[in-house]
Amino acid sequence: MRALIQRVTDATVRVGGDTIGQTGPGLLILVCAMHGDTEVEAETLAAKIARLRIFPDDSGKMNRALRDTGGGALVVSQFTLAADTSRGNRPGFSAAAPPSEGERLYRHFAHHLASLGIATETGRFGADMKVSLTNDGPVTIWLDTADR
Repeated sequence: MRALIQRVTDATVRVGGDTIGQTGPGLLILVCAMHGDTEVEAETLAAKIARLRIFPDDSGKMNRALRDTGGGALVVSQFTLAADTSRGNRPGFSAAAPPSEGERLYRHFAHHLASLGIATETGRFGADMKVSLTNDGPVTIWLDTADR
C-alpha cells in the first residue's frame, strides 16, 4: 500500500459541494492499495502512520506521533499514487488494485487507523472529491509498504 501523508492544521474533503470528511490538526492521508496488497499491508501502514514521529515536541523537534498529539486523520483514496510514467507522458495505473479490492483495503486501512485511537474521517471511494488543506510545516512524507 502507498500513502502520501501531509501534516495539516486542517483538511476537508467535499463531494458535490457537501463536506463529507474533515480534520483539524493532524494528518491528511492519501492512500492507494496496490495489486497483491492484503489486510496485512493496510494494518502495517496504519500502524506506521500512527507511530510516525513528525509532530513537534515542546522544543520544536519532530518527536511526537499523531496518537501522542490527539490529532485526527482525514483518509482519502487516491489511486493515482499508483501512476507509472515510465512509458511516456500519459500515466498508467495498472499497478493499482482493482476498484473492489482497493475500496475494501481503503476501508480496512481507515478502520484500523481508528482502532489505534486516531479520530478518523474519510472521503468517498471513487467519487470526484475536492480536497483542501493547510499543510503544516510543510511536512509531506511518502510511504510504501513495498519498501519494507
